[in-house]
Amino acid sequence: METSKPTTVPEGCAAGPGLVQVYTGNGKGKTTAALGQALRARGRGLRVYLIQFFKMRETGELLANKKYGLFDCYSAGRGFITGKPAEEDIRAAAEGLERAGRILSAGKYQLVILDEINNAVAGGLLSSADVLAAVAGRHAGVEVILTGRDAPQEFIAAADLVTIMESAKHPLDEGIGAREGIEY
Repeated sequence: METSKPTTVPEGCAAGPGLVQVYTGNGKGKTTAALGQALRARGRGLRVYLIQFFKMRETGELLANKKYGLFDCYSAGRGFITGKPAEEDIRAAAEGLERAGRILSAGKYQLVILDEINNAVAGGLLSSADVLAAVAGRHAGVEVILTGRDAPQEFIAAADLVTIMESAKHPLDEGIGAREGIEY
């Protein structure tokens, strides 16, 4: 399925026509890159909405957001899932995608980040077709970023920009676990 590329720019949107970005791969930095994009957008006066799939831990980005009010956000799920997802997980992801569809189509935000949505599709919580339908229904000028490992080929084909993060070396390889303020 091909996503539609808006050709007109809403008043007050400095971003130009909204494109689709995908940050994927097994390396660290996908969410970090998306948040860097959010910071840049906020610096230029754009409105940002972050929906996190698979993250329920109070992450550093959510703590900073509480303190500084940089963007609007929503958590869609109970956290990372191993094994078969429970009905509750599927329902939470579906509610998150429904919210994403409303946010994307309303045009109130110029940047919408669907964090870890690639994982939600790879884990069987959502279908790639449903995600692409929500993305295709976005308002003109809305940029969307899809993050997470295992991006479906349909996302990669539909995207205007794809960045694949590779892990050449990682502290986990040396037994160093996730660090507060650095990895979360």
